[in-house]
Amino acid sequence: MTLLYTHPASYGHETGSHPENAGRIRAIEAAIEAAALPDVVRVEPPRAVAEQLNRAHDPEHLAAVAAFCAAGGGMIDLETVASEGSWEAALRAAGAACDAVERLLAGEDSAAFCALRPPGHHAERDKAMGFCLVNQIAVAAEHARARGVERVLVFDWDVHHGNGTEDIFKSSPDVLYASIHGWPLYPGTGDVSYVGVGEGEGFTANMPVPAGAGDELFEALTEHVVVPIAREFEPGLIAISAGFDAHAADPLASCEVSEDGYRAMARTMTSLAAELDVPLLVCLEGGYDPVALGASVVATLDALRTGGATGAADASLAEPYRERLGRHWAL
Repeated sequence: MTLLYTHPASYGHETGSHPENAGRIRAIEAAIEAAALPDVVRVEPPRAVAEQLNRAHDPEHLAAVAAFCAAGGGMIDLETVASEGSWEAALRAAGAACDAVERLLAGEDSAAFCALRPPGHHAERDKAMGFCLVNQIAVAAEHARARGVERVLVFDWDVHHGNGTEDIFKSSPDVLYASIHGWPLYPGTGDVSYVGVGEGEGFTANMPVPAGAGDELFEALTEHVVVPIAREFEPGLIAISAGFDAHAADPLASCEVSEDGYRAMARTMTSLAAELDVPLLVCLEGGYDPVALGASVVATLDALRTGGATGAADASLAEPYRERLGRHWAL
């Protein structure tokens, strides 16, 4: 079985004509209904509680965002909008990730997909930005660590670099952050030379790719960089920040990934999770073409529940990245 988390609160995060709008969830729901995937179990998420949120975010900052939403919301910055219902949506998104961690660690199922909004990976410890209010993948990683998981792998394949996740874990050797992202794109972070700081040096693996990068390069980096690093790191949980805005149809970037590319990456990570005997958590991030988003989510869900053969990616495409990251990992 694969757990699927959704909640009506995602529609209450009202953003008008903003690219990150409720139509994204409608498109995902329609695609899932049309696909009629078996072995997918719907779960209604609880709200995240302060103890969970405070592990990844500054409490005063969270209180300020909640108060801003309660007062009616507005523009937080040039990219980020909130409404009265946005805080409830963010609490449900983070609550879904934490509940999934609980269920996965208890052995109820091996994989979970949290299809809620707003996205989270740009949200820093004390800053909402980039369409994001609460960093649910970071909250989930910290929740897993609080439940006894020694090491967590966060793999981010959103086309925009997850500066928030990187910032929260930059000093930690217990959370490995690996990101494939378009370059140069918002927010301008994610250079391959940045590998974390202090005790966390080497535990950030940035893989910036140029415009036009498609299935072959994304799959090669997943198979020949992320997988060998993960094997060496030995995580107790794999968490994926699943943005689908590297899709060829997406209006906010210029990469060329297809739904088959997302299926292949998800199969590789599902196979890795099975090999390491650890659970797999997937949280929705970006993706702004409704049709492409729905198809890509369905492809990912299908891969989570079925797995499949991996090992077909061209290793030579990943070699420049392997060389640059090889001083920290046995690549």
